[in-house]
Amino acid sequence: MPSSFTVAFVIGATPGKWARVWNERLVNVPLSLVASEQEEALDMLRSGAADVALIRLPIDLDFDGDRPLAAIPLYTERAVVVVPKDHAIAKSDSVHLAELDGENDVSGEWRAATELVAANVGVALMPQSVARALMRRDVTAKLVEDGPEWQVAVAWRDGSVDPHVEEFIGIVRGRTARSSRGTANISDSGDAEDEGNPSKPSAKKQSRPNPKNSRANQLQGKIRRAARPDKRQPKKRRS
Repeated sequence: MPSSFTVAFVIGATPGKWARVWNERLVNVPLSLVASEQEEALDMLRSGAADVALIRLPIDLDFDGDRPLAAIPLYTERAVVVVPKDHAIAKSDSVHLAELDGENDVSGEWRAATELVAANVGVALMPQSVARALMRRDVTAKLVEDGPEWQVAVAWRDGSVDPHVEEFIGIVRGRTARSSRGTANISDSGDAEDEGNPSKPSAKKQSRPNPKNSRANQLQGKIRRAARPDKRQPKKRRS
């Protein structure tokens, strides 16, 4: 019976394209995608329930001296401010942090924050991809030009010799099926495609799967959604 491969991913991460490439290259290795909160994804990785995880940095790499985590940044997410649909900011294309002075900043869990924004309690800063995932009719999101940034990364248990882990890392870094696999030359994180922020293209583009391929049109793995919201704090934008 063929082995399987599990990828845990946080809200806003979009592993679908990589899953399609995986299913084309490793037809006998089922891929399972598990929608998780940040800590849940890390717990799955540490326990071995997940083979790799798509998470947001920073994370504690040295949680276990025998098997610390390793991570490669994939792309950077920009910040948006989520406001009620009838808010004055909703008419703007983008805003600066100074324009949010005096607004009630709803912080904490992003799902809960969106609910509070919809109830006109305040406004909330979050990654653009998260706002898209949580978007509803009574709120809108506007880009914050000088807002914080987040990095989405692929993480795995360091020292892993599993060729499937190496294969997945190669896929997210845009390596073709004919190129060398493995993690021997992964110090440069610029090869990964910026799925989360198309406005910041990377050096290489991952080859697109053939849309006529019947496997590419199949549901890419079993997706299970967790109930708890993401609690990660944003990374401050560098000046």
